[in-house]
Amino acid sequence: MAGTTIRLTMAQALVRYLCSQQTEIDGQRVPLFAGVFGIFGHGNVTCLSEALEAVQDQLPTWRGQNEQSMALAAVGFAKAKRRRQIMIATSSIGPGALNMVTAAGTAHANRLPVLLIAGDTFSSRLPDPVLQQVEHYGDPSITVNDAFKAVTRYWDRITHPAQILQSLPQAIAAMLDPADCGPAFIALPQDTQELAFDYPVAFFEDRVWSIPRPRPDRTALAKAADMLKTAKKPLIIAGGGVRYSGAEAAVAAFAARRGIPVVETIAGKGGLTHYHPVHCGPIGIIGSTSANALAGEADVIVAIGTRLQDFTTGSWTAFARDARFISINAARFDATKHRALAVVGDALETVNELDAALGGWAADARHLPRAKTLFAEWDALLDKLQTPTNAPVPTYAQVVHQVNLAAGDTDTLIAAAGGIPGEVAKGWRVKAPNSFDLEFGFSCMGYEIAAGWGCAMAQSGPGGLGGTPIVMLGDGTYMMMNSDIYSTVLSGHKMIVVVCDNGGYAVISRLQQFKGVPGFNNLLKDCRITDRANPLHVDFAAHAASMGAASRHVTSLTDLATALDWARGNDRTTVISIATDAYSWVPGDADWDVGVPEVSSRDTVRKARQSQIEIRAKQRIGV
Repeated sequence: MAGTTIRLTMAQALVRYLCSQQTEIDGQRVPLFAGVFGIFGHGNVTCLSEALEAVQDQLPTWRGQNEQSMALAAVGFAKAKRRRQIMIATSSIGPGALNMVTAAGTAHANRLPVLLIAGDTFSSRLPDPVLQQVEHYGDPSITVNDAFKAVTRYWDRITHPAQILQSLPQAIAAMLDPADCGPAFIALPQDTQELAFDYPVAFFEDRVWSIPRPRPDRTALAKAADMLKTAKKPLIIAGGGVRYSGAEAAVAAFAARRGIPVVETIAGKGGLTHYHPVHCGPIGIIGSTSANALAGEADVIVAIGTRLQDFTTGSWTAFARDARFISINAARFDATKHRALAVVGDALETVNELDAALGGWAADARHLPRAKTLFAEWDALLDKLQTPTNAPVPTYAQVVHQVNLAAGDTDTLIAAAGGIPGEVAKGWRVKAPNSFDLEFGFSCMGYEIAAGWGCAMAQSGPGGLGGTPIVMLGDGTYMMMNSDIYSTVLSGHKMIVVVCDNGGYAVISRLQQFKGVPGFNNLLKDCRITDRANPLHVDFAAHAASMGAASRHVTSLTDLATALDWARGNDRTTVISIATDAYSWVPGDADWDVGVPEVSSRDTVRKARQSQIEIRAKQRIGV
């Protein structure tokens, strides 16, 4: 019937549909898709870009410098928005698409929504092989885009224009489902993008999406309440799911009412402020002595919104063998790990219902105060390690503390890989909820600066804290991916970047030598280079300045404080570099199970192997 359909190309219809999707943040209706990061090439420039250009005032497109980094910017945006709003990243076929696979893995590991759209080869195969096409002799249907299947929650290739009628709603539903949340990928063959089709007008009607809050099974909830009532030394582990559910206040109130200390995972850090009455520190391999001591003696652990990865569990050495777990998680897969009593449901809904089911029960009145005493001892250790000394080069701990002091309450700290994660997880004192982003689910080198760009976009919109992203990273990570400094200068999204130069991949060199291997190919001085005694150090300040950033190199903590104050007053991205000690680290770590050679001619490796056997003997046996 006339007026019930509209004729559009598949690319035009896809873009129109994305523009009509909405969500609500803090009571305000906003576009579900806030924008597009795009690098155009053959496969997306002639059709998809034509559609995006027409709606650029409604769905803005931002030009990235690298497909991986712009997709990582989308990941950083989603994290800052706590999964309530989504960015899109698009690339051409071939290497452009494959560059986004690492970012897809980062989003997948961290359960974060990103829509990835890549061009593809021709459905007709008439021009094959086309530029950048990788041919598979035994299966011509395979393209490089099949690589995304391993790192996405939803994957589709659109070979007929009508297919988006079914595919796009399913992709969005997957990205917004708290159990299945992760990246969605859509491959767009070049010849399918150009085809016109009579789409139902109803397909483009405005739709407001909401994130579901599944309630727990009553029987599982009752069992959880019964188990917790038997606890003498209970412990709550708060993961990223607490933050994404918006359950921070509920978990804190529950813990205070029941007298249970709360420790945080890497993704969960920032749900509570550092000095909250129930907060007792970060747990695990890059955790605090306080949290790890509490984990070792806990008899019932309530794990909320965490997938219990090895950095949280100390490779399952952090807990007593007879400790019992209650796992509250929206994802059944995560909730059922390691013989836990699975309570599948939204964190906010489940904690509130568990609280009601407990009646008047509370833990021993001495338990939480003792936990806070352990935390106070940890805090005093941080004070000692963060105090400036007369050493020629400051430690990570001292630099982190100086940046922490300079940060405003609404500024967001962003870090990812290398030595920085352990130091900020332990030493960063969170001032405001949700002002901390440490990507360590995938430990993706290169996430930091790109995520800073995405975070800067997110903070200026609904639900954002409104502060400035502060990116901390090492020299190795800076060298791996830094081009979005230029992106932020072009787009006007300010961040502050602190580059800690310790002469290479210092933390992995630490692990290497701790396990008996001589320093090799990590620190610059241990690499195959022309002058090992005096390796060339990059002038990071000059490099950043060449991309339009304000920049400064400092040589002392006093100068760093002055530079940070200067950076806060600048109107554009500012980069500060400082030399840091490659050998000083904050203690507190739990054990970590890594592979160590079973046989070796080195005595140091044989000793490390024996130590590793002893670590494995402490592991809680699970599934």
